[in-house]
Amino acid sequence: MTVLLLGGSPSPQSSCSRLLQHIGDKLAVHGCRTARLEVRELPGPALLRMDANDPELARALAQVAAAEAVVVATPIYKAAYTGMLKLFLDLLPQDGLQGKAVLPLATGGSQSHLLALDYALRPVLASMSARFILPSIYATSEQLAWDSERGTRLAAPIAERVAQGVDQLVADLALRASIAGTAAAWQVAA
Repeated sequence: MTVLLLGGSPSPQSSCSRLLQHIGDKLAVHGCRTARLEVRELPGPALLRMDANDPELARALAQVAAAEAVVVATPIYKAAYTGMLKLFLDLLPQDGLQGKAVLPLATGGSQSHLLALDYALRPVLASMSARFILPSIYATSEQLAWDSERGTRLAAPIAERVAQGVDQLVADLALRASIAGTAAAWQVAA
């Protein structure tokens, strides 16, 4: 089970990047293999030109295609997800998330941007044929504390939502693997 952790934050030290890493760590505890793709590390000129033939962009698109699930994380600015994430999502084909479970995450400065996930990002993910979009997780910077010794510490309500999101994603992947195993056994028997 490979889960792609897709980061749309312009900063590696942002609360959004830390939340994405925290969820990746939780998925690893459940036995999921994760791969991380940070849009900020892709070549900007190629991304702006929408040059899918650029070798780095082609590798990034292949990572999305190969993943069984995608966790998409973005900070919210002016009630929208980041422009660089938009550029990358625009590079994906119309059915670029087909067959994949997707867990959307976002961070913001206040609860005022809470609905940006559902009104801005979720429709885009749905338009790309995601098989299943889990309930979104939104956290403010105040709900995500950083301690250099203990790492990311989540406020209780966010910790609960993260635990639920990870459990749902792991259960969905396990069910999908079970169905695939059953289908393979039927093919062998036939």
